[in-house]
Amino acid sequence: MPLAILALAIGAFGIGTTEFVIMGLLPEVATEYGVTIPTAGHLVSGYALGVVLGAPIMTILGTRVSRKRMLMLLMGLFIAGNVMSALAPTFGLMLTGRVVASLAHGAFFGIGSVVAAGLVAPHRRAGAIAMMFTGLTLANVVGVPLGTYVGQSAGWRATFLLVAGLGVVGLAGVAKLVPEQPRPRGVRIRHEVAAFRNVQVLLAMGMTVLGFGGVFAAITYITPMMTRTAGFADSSVTWLLVLLGLGMVGGNLIGGRYADRHLMPMLYVSLGTLSVVLALFTLTAHNKIAAAVTLLLIGGLGFATVPPLQKRVLDQASGAPTLASAVNIGAFNLGNALAAWLGGLVIGAGLGYTAPNWVGAVLAASALLLAVVSHTLERRDARDGGLATTAGTTATATAPATETATDTVPA
Repeated sequence: MPLAILALAIGAFGIGTTEFVIMGLLPEVATEYGVTIPTAGHLVSGYALGVVLGAPIMTILGTRVSRKRMLMLLMGLFIAGNVMSALAPTFGLMLTGRVVASLAHGAFFGIGSVVAAGLVAPHRRAGAIAMMFTGLTLANVVGVPLGTYVGQSAGWRATFLLVAGLGVVGLAGVAKLVPEQPRPRGVRIRHEVAAFRNVQVLLAMGMTVLGFGGVFAAITYITPMMTRTAGFADSSVTWLLVLLGLGMVGGNLIGGRYADRHLMPMLYVSLGTLSVVLALFTLTAHNKIAAAVTLLLIGGLGFATVPPLQKRVLDQASGAPTLASAVNIGAFNLGNALAAWLGGLVIGAGLGYTAPNWVGAVLAASALLLAVVSHTLERRDARDGGLATTAGTTATATAPATETATDTVPA
């Protein structure tokens, strides 16, 4: 693999770290700014909403400059947002910094995937894209636990400065290693937007919002849940996040392996089991060993849905996948924002730190329901299409016989 892909992977590592590391630092941030844990949870929601808005906008704007330059601009935006977060004197400015950093998220992965695929031979493109996304998965195993440890030891501001430093390394790598590529052709906006008229595309994105939202309902408030309910020490949060990250990596690999061959069954199993495990988490969160095992399962089941959900959108929007793909990345984060907000509501209502698990279970079950509806409609359309084809074939086959009979009457 070209070294340029390593530069892209470093950028992905930094982006993944800044997205998830805040979950391990919510108590420290809330204490410094004098806000509640649910209010601090807006730092998760704000980032997610920034991705939702930034993914399509930045992707479209990216067609006006070369891909390499756009990647550099996106990393610059990412660095600026994290520095702003690290130095923010007020909670409002901290939230603003999170949103600024989030605007680079969706477009970086979208444009970076195209660049990575273009750097290798056609038969190695999938491997190149996977290599870039390795940075994101490793962020959950290494970056987030390390950032949490640094934040608890040296202060959470040091974590965001560290992440900004990763962004600088990624920017330098892109500038040095990624070759210049011609400016891409302009996106046909009308053609791309037309994909959203397809009911199946909307259902797939609904599954994305609700399914991955179920995961985030639980893990957004994982630190207070593990320390104040399960009874873990603050220092244990680091290895618990490693455990969560390992589950995510394993689930992503399993989901990717079976998405091509058994997409809908994979979604049925992962979403159905996820909803059950999340519901059980309200009970297992009171026991250290059970809580740790459940956390591993949530990470695995949650990320097992990612490859099939992304592929489902691309399959249904095959005629105009560019914008649909970017928007679906935003849909994952819209689910994150929705879940973090709902989780904060139930905690704020005095239902306890395990209450968000019920929210997650309901969201995952709702995603499963949409999957059943989507698959049912798809099979009905295929059956109706088959009947229409059969009817047309029968009519065509019988027409010559009728004409022959008519022609023989005068004789």
